[in-house]
Amino acid sequence: MPVKEKVGIVVSNKMQKTIVVKVESRYPHPIYSKTMTKTRKYLAHDEMGECSIGDQVLVQECRPLSKRKRWTLAKVLSKSSLVN
Repeated sequence: MPVKEKVGIVVSNKMQKTIVVKVESRYPHPIYSKTMTKTRKYLAHDEMGECSIGDQVLVQECRPLSKRKRWTLAKVLSKSSLVN
């Protein structure tokens, strides 16, 4: 079975070795056909602490690492232009 991957934006990196990634999915409304946007936040493991807020990242599914953390950072797709 292939490993699930998702692309999202880093919302928080305040925890040690953990980032919060916001993933948006778009789908048509079943009745009105308007494009709806659903957002979901995932906790992902960032071993080196290389992500900052606003980065676009690729996360992939892994074994459970804690109560809510089931994703790990695969790679940083683009760095944020925000200066912290």
